Amino acid sequence: FFSYSPLKTSRKDPELFQNVSEGLRRLYRTKLFPLEDTYRFHDFHSPALEDADFDNKPMVLLVGQYSTGKTTFIRHLMEQDFPGMRIGPEPTTDSFIAVMHGDQEGQIPGNALVVDPKKPFRKLNAFGNAFLNRFMCAQMPNPVLESISIIDTPGILSGEKQRISRGYDFAAVLEWFAERVDRIILLFDAHKLDISDEFSEVIRALKNHEDKMRVVLNKADQISTQQLMRVYGALMWSLGKIIGTPEVVRVYIGSFWAQPLLVPDNRKLFEAEEQDLFLDIQSLPRNAALRKLNDLIKRARLAKVHAYIISSLKKEMPSVFGKDSKKKELIANLGEIYLKIEKEHQISPGDFPKLAKMQELLNGQDFSKFATLKPKLLEAVEDMLANDIARLMTMVRQEEAAMPSQSVKGGAFEGTMTGPFGHGYGEGASEGIDELEWVVGRDKPTYDEIFYTLSPINGKVSGAAAKKEMLKSKLPNTVLGKIWKLADVDKDGLLDDEEFALANHLIKVKLEGHELPPSLPEHLVPPSKRGTVMEA
Repeated sequence: FFSYSPLKTSRKDPELFQNVSEGLRRLYRTKLFPLEDTYRFHDFHSPALEDADFDNKPMVLLVGQYSTGKTTFIRHLMEQDFPGMRIGPEPTTDSFIAVMHGDQEGQIPGNALVVDPKKPFRKLNAFGNAFLNRFMCAQMPNPVLESISIIDTPGILSGEKQRISRGYDFAAVLEWFAERVDRIILLFDAHKLDISDEFSEVIRALKNHEDKMRVVLNKADQISTQQLMRVYGALMWSLGKIIGTPEVVRVYIGSFWAQPLLVPDNRKLFEAEEQDLFLDIQSLPRNAALRKLNDLIKRARLAKVHAYIISSLKKEMPSVFGKDSKKKELIANLGEIYLKIEKEHQISPGDFPKLAKMQELLNGQDFSKFATLKPKLLEAVEDMLANDIARLMTMVRQEEAAMPSQSVKGGAFEGTMTGPFGHGYGEGASEGIDELEWVVGRDKPTYDEIFYTLSPINGKVSGAAAKKEMLKSKLPNTVLGKIWKLADVDKDGLLDDEEFALANHLIKVKLEGHELPPSLPEHLVPPSKRGTVMEA
């Protein structure tokens, strides 16, 4: 009864949290960290989280083979060069560069960066000097960086020789970043699509983070439409093979730089894809708290399984003789231990760490120093997952509702929504938006001929007569219903000649592959109805 009371009081804790990131930090420190620490989670899976991990801005990690346009992509987003930036067809970026906001433009070298408590990179010092000499932060005042940070990575090489020459575990560093970033963008070059061994290894290292992954098929303006279709198909096939999940990651096709398009045939497609990708990136600040919450849940589940594995191994160890041979036997039979834990504690097989990797890590450990099972520590994490997280979820929604306008601004994100070069401006339902004449009037004589064959009474045709004519478009009833609603401007259930022409104009818009507007734009309101029914 006594052991239950601390848990009982802790359930009231989340109500005292100032915000979600403070709540996550306190939960991690008080409930999850003790479990991680006891079972040496940090030696096996991932270093302990720091305060900066909970407070930092959303991060976008760019990954790709050399010369796929990663650095150019960052420059395109910010519309500004950043310190330490080098662009070229050969492998130019040989460092990890964290592009972050700062009042002064400048660079911070890796060794100084990992001792700064305000930056979320302190635990990277575990990768040693070979890595830290290849890590830096580029700081600059840029509006885009006020809401996100971007991590540029060295171009992935092909061939064993270059991989060895890096001097640090490239895939492990990427995995470290993947765990902490909000979005991972894999860049591919549309006219050289070979996926090297190192790239395959990197994609596999990111395997538990498919939800954060997006793929950009860059430089797509350099090939014809027919080639683009083939390249897209080949990319999807390759990704399906490497990632090995039935759900395919979202692929954006385009040319992400500010130069003229070489083959402009697919301009519309590129515009729509860029718009979608920008909206995805712009949503990151809004969803940052939810992502951190999600990552903490993932981490807690892994820490629980890890505790069961370590304590099971400890239990099997003899107290005096034959420790070495027993250790070898246990490592060899780790798969069976997994199955036993899975059945005993009803844990999903997907929550277990990779078997081969775990066996490799266990080789260098002294099993006699492992901790036995401590139910209290596990109960604290269970309580966190069952109660505290649910309360934090409510707080996440409240925070989101309080900051609806929070999104990435500046750089290439400006000008994508406004003016004549906003997405879809002057096309479809927006055609004729800047013209003095009513755009429907151009084809009205043709529509009038049809209108008068429908025997209008008092200058109007009935719904039944209009329906018969509108059905000839072969559009689904739901779409025609929406068109009727937009075209019947005075809402009298009949169409006069102007409204009938408007209905046909909207059918044409839809047949040309454009979307219908949710309400009738001002420039499409028939001239005789303007001023009287503006709310339509």
